[in-house]
Amino acid sequence: MNSMDNLKNLFLLDPNIIYLNHGSFGACPKPIFEIYQNWQRQLEREPVEFLGRRSTQLLADSRQRLAQYLRVNSDDVVYFTNPTTAINMVAHNLFKFNNPLIGPGDEILTTNHEYGAMDRTWRYLCKQSGARYVQKAIPLPLEDEEGFIKTFWSGVNQRTRVIFMSHVTSPTALRFPVAEICRRARRAGILTIIDGAHAPGQIPLDLSTIDADFYSGACHKWLCAPKGAAFLYAHKDVQSWLDPLVVSWGYESEKPSASQYIDYHEWQGTRDLAAFLSVPSAIDFIEQYDWESIRFRSHQLAIETRNRINQVTGLTPISSDDWFNQMVSIRLPDQLDLELFKENLFRLFHIEVPTILWNRECLLRVSFQAYNTQEDADALVEAIRFLLL
Repeated sequence: MNSMDNLKNLFLLDPNIIYLNHGSFGACPKPIFEIYQNWQRQLEREPVEFLGRRSTQLLADSRQRLAQYLRVNSDDVVYFTNPTTAINMVAHNLFKFNNPLIGPGDEILTTNHEYGAMDRTWRYLCKQSGARYVQKAIPLPLEDEEGFIKTFWSGVNQRTRVIFMSHVTSPTALRFPVAEICRRARRAGILTIIDGAHAPGQIPLDLSTIDADFYSGACHKWLCAPKGAAFLYAHKDVQSWLDPLVVSWGYESEKPSASQYIDYHEWQGTRDLAAFLSVPSAIDFIEQYDWESIRFRSHQLAIETRNRINQVTGLTPISSDDWFNQMVSIRLPDQLDLELFKENLFRLFHIEVPTILWNRECLLRVSFQAYNTQEDADALVEAIRFLLL
């Protein structure tokens, strides 16, 4: 087992930057990036052989390893380049012109903690159809899981057709109890779509236990795969009504496989498959380096850093410690010029960390990954002390 300090040399990140923003786009370790480039070289050496004769089996093998990690059947998982695209495919199918599953007056229930691109997707589709995108306010601080479930579920009514929810939220970095929400929704006949962009690699995942109708996750974030690797899991009961977002050779396939879901959605025309094929190596990497220990230490560092920053600002946490993992959102003073604050952190202290204006609250979202150290956290706290006091 290697210590977290030693893993910094295994990443390609600029050593002159204190990188505390793994949550945005991830960071790929050197060994995985070399495997990724090797797949690209194989493609370029003989493109017809690679794409025309080998790709189907290569993707099947890669999906098998990913599905094993997620604890689902490999024919229920397909690769997408990112969760935004994957969820767009599902969302557009709900509103398709020839057989819409959601119509005027129907509701998609969500929280006010969701990723901005997804909010825009649902608002766009609802505007076209007359459906409603209902953002249930989840007040802070979060402490009691039962209270969260009661608050959210109070938004369900006879018009609710879909529940859309993040597993780990983007702006507030909070881990929501999606398994219980999915259990209640299935009992009520409500479709569930879970945005798990930040979950794979940051928390242990068992999608069979969560039992969502759809679950999309990024492999290029906390799982440390190369950029452009994500997946969509679809329960077998809902796969048949999913038309492809990109109609290509898998539709009306001349050589259909055992899974129409895979045929329809896996092949989207010529594209670089290397990121998808590198996912098994990323899973092997995190297993090799005892990621459970890394997650634990990162969580402890997140707790300590949040507490230290709160001591500087005099502000309170947005949740108790068990609502977040390696990524934590921390309150900053109201009326702070967030863009200038973020710019000064980078320009003066070489710290890469996002600031977020969420529901009129100023937040700093700090990520801790295997390459981060106590010294990184110390530098952030001291920089904030300098800028605010």
